[in-house]
Amino acid sequence: MVTNYQRGAAAERRIASELNGHRTGNTGKASADVRTAWLAVEVKERSSLPAWLKRAVAQAVGAAGVSWLGIAVLHEAGERYDDALVVMRLGDFRDWFGELPDGRPTEN
Repeated sequence: MVTNYQRGAAAERRIASELNGHRTGNTGKASADVRTAWLAVEVKERSSLPAWLKRAVAQAVGAAGVSWLGIAVLHEAGERYDDALVVMRLGDFRDWFGELPDGRPTEN
């Protein structure tokens, strides 16, 4: 039987591979699950995502066509707009930003 930890670790490894980064593993601190040369990635895998969220992204992608980047912006009423979330498909992220740099970043 696969545990939630094993499933999450597998998702982190896959995302690290997709983004040309490395999985940091469980450090015991609040840290990124995956790091690339310029990204600190928090990976969340769920058995399903809310249908309204998938519809919002699909609507943005459909409106974007081939010349625009489709994103869904999620804003919580009463909160700062700077804190709104930007959601997009991983494939679109890679297509838009191109090949991500290889290698591990130097630690600050």
